[in-house]
Amino acid sequence: MAADTTATAAAAAAAAASASAISVAEQLEQLGAARKLVLENSTYYDRIVKGVLPIIGPTAPLPLRRWGAEFLAESLATPVLSMRDKENITTAVLDTLRGLLEGAAEDPIVLKASIAAAASAYPVALRWIIHNSYHTESWEQMSAIKSRILQIWDGAPAPVKLSCIKFAQRVVLAQTVSNGMEQKYGGLDISLNAIPPNHPLLDPRQLEAEATGLLDRMLGVLQDNSSDVLLVDATINCLSILTRTRPNTSNRILNSMLNFNPLKLANSPMTPKTRVFIKSLEKTTRMFLTHLLRRDPQNPMAGRIQQYVERLMRSRAEIFDDAGRKRALADHAVAASGDTKRQRMEGGVAQVTIPPLGPGPHTLAAVFTLTNNLGLQSFDATQVLANLAGKISVRTLAAMDPQVLDLAVSAVRDRLTSLYAAGAAAAAAQPVAINASTAPLGVEEEDDDYEPDLTPAEDTEQILNKLDNAPPEEPAADAGAAMALGPFKLPPPPTINPEVATKLSQAAASRIFGPLSSLKESTALRKPKAGINRLAASSYDRDSWMTLITRLATRSTAGLEDASSGIKAEDVGGASLGDSIREMVYNYILEDWRRRIEVAVAWLCEEWYNDQLTKRSGSGAPLHYERCALRLVDGFLDYITAQDKVLTRFLAEIPELSGALLGKLKALCADPTTVQLALTSLLYLVMMRPPVREIALDTVAEIWTEYEDARPLAAKYLVKWRPGFIESQTRPAAGDAAPANNNMVIAT
Repeated sequence: MAADTTATAAAAAAAAASASAISVAEQLEQLGAARKLVLENSTYYDRIVKGVLPIIGPTAPLPLRRWGAEFLAESLATPVLSMRDKENITTAVLDTLRGLLEGAAEDPIVLKASIAAAASAYPVALRWIIHNSYHTESWEQMSAIKSRILQIWDGAPAPVKLSCIKFAQRVVLAQTVSNGMEQKYGGLDISLNAIPPNHPLLDPRQLEAEATGLLDRMLGVLQDNSSDVLLVDATINCLSILTRTRPNTSNRILNSMLNFNPLKLANSPMTPKTRVFIKSLEKTTRMFLTHLLRRDPQNPMAGRIQQYVERLMRSRAEIFDDAGRKRALADHAVAASGDTKRQRMEGGVAQVTIPPLGPGPHTLAAVFTLTNNLGLQSFDATQVLANLAGKISVRTLAAMDPQVLDLAVSAVRDRLTSLYAAGAAAAAAQPVAINASTAPLGVEEEDDDYEPDLTPAEDTEQILNKLDNAPPEEPAADAGAAMALGPFKLPPPPTINPEVATKLSQAAASRIFGPLSSLKESTALRKPKAGINRLAASSYDRDSWMTLITRLATRSTAGLEDASSGIKAEDVGGASLGDSIREMVYNYILEDWRRRIEVAVAWLCEEWYNDQLTKRSGSGAPLHYERCALRLVDGFLDYITAQDKVLTRFLAEIPELSGALLGKLKALCADPTTVQLALTSLLYLVMMRPPVREIALDTVAEIWTEYEDARPLAAKYLVKWRPGFIESQTRPAAGDAAPANNNMVIAT
């Protein structure tokens, strides 16, 4: 198989040598076989492309030139080739591309495909010249191709202009500063960043100026409010990647887009062709700006873009709603028309005809059905989602004409009135007790075919006895009361045991932490201080969401942990929710505790505030601040190093310190590398937090007592802030040389 493939490749390459000996149709057949070969095996691209170059040059017949230009465009744009292979092919085809573009009165198809090939070749050729400055011939050919394309841009047919716009986009991409996003999405990141300032052939300043001029030329289509839909759509589509990957061009592009009016053609006669053009321009413009807002919602021009998009959508709706209305008939046409089924317009409101109810019993749905359309009557509205049905109902009622709504309400009211009257008439028509004076034998004379009753007739006394013993006549039932709906009550919620409540609380806590992974961190360098009346979450970022989570953790069980009422929080699932959120907040902080020390401080502040409210209420509910603070410090101490100054910041910012909490710092003194950090943190508290000065000094004294290595630094602080302490501890042991005796004295 490998031998056959190689033979086929060799035969395709030999077609160039025998091009004059065979017909054009046979050459096209051989070229098609060569193209099929490279599509199956990309390793033959180099040989096939170089082999077909002699037979697709400027002097070749038109069918061969068309095939060759399209094949070169396809080969240079294929993503399966490596950068080295593309460079080899690009340097080989530049001369042929230049010849095809410089031909006099060249075919538009050849020009279009050649320019597309040049658009793919330009960044590759620029990269080749950056790393191989000695190869000046390639850059001269590429520069000549670029000049020729820019020369034929204005006067070329529409398909050729589209290729020129794409070529200009690739030139601007290659000759401007990149932000690295193009490489992130798998593109070829060739930009001005890769050109060294002292390159012998490429001047970065000159290339950037040329790119700016080309961008202005592309934007000229928008600035002139061109009515050429193809050129405008092609330009907007090419500007998308420039806005995303080239920050220096975004402001100029956005200003041109916001000054462009895609609905300009609406002033011309509204033909079907014009409608298609207007919709295409409006949709392309709107999608460009909408996607830009989605990618960069923090853009400084986001407000202007949003206003422009909303105004564009309103204008489009007004244009096509007015264009979709039927033209009113002239007076003489209305008089001559005998069509009585046409809905006449009076005062701008259609005369809606509501069909009457037919005979027979009717359901409540039939009473409110105001249409004869069988399809609508058979539609099962219960299949529509509740939220969607609500949106449809609200929008329909908001857009409905008040007169039409009043007419429908009146029709339903008339139907209910008629049903009530029919029910009353039916009740009145029910048979009553027989009058003995008119029908003494109890027989109603309403049947012509009378058949005698052979049973013995009753006498007058028996009839009177029957009438006396008959039950009293009941009044007719009220038809309206029968149709009235009774009171509706929701069923009571199912009871939940504590185990299910705990599981549901844990699931709810997990869902609360779900959005954290997708939210961005606050980028503000200096946040404004709103004071005591600030909101918990004024923006939708990670800090605001964490504020909401910490308040849910501390306040979700408010009123459920009342010891005096005998109700335990575990019985109602309240503490399960709060404790579940606390556990997740704790784990979230310890995942990256150095960067999330602010979250830890905010959490403890919320816990302390909640504890103060609990103490003030006197409910006897459990307090959580001390327990959470001790647990956080225990978690930090396992990872503390000598450079972690955030420990000092943490101790300085939490709302309350206790002896047990500061006593945790003594564990740091067991490691000589963290002794200074522990004592420095305590000294900061002594100096900057006077309410805890004595507790901090007690901790320093305990460190001096328990840790021999920490005594020199601890003694330095104690001499200044607690004079006489060291003397009082060492005086009983004066003259004793053994450390054991000193320890015994301290122990006593």
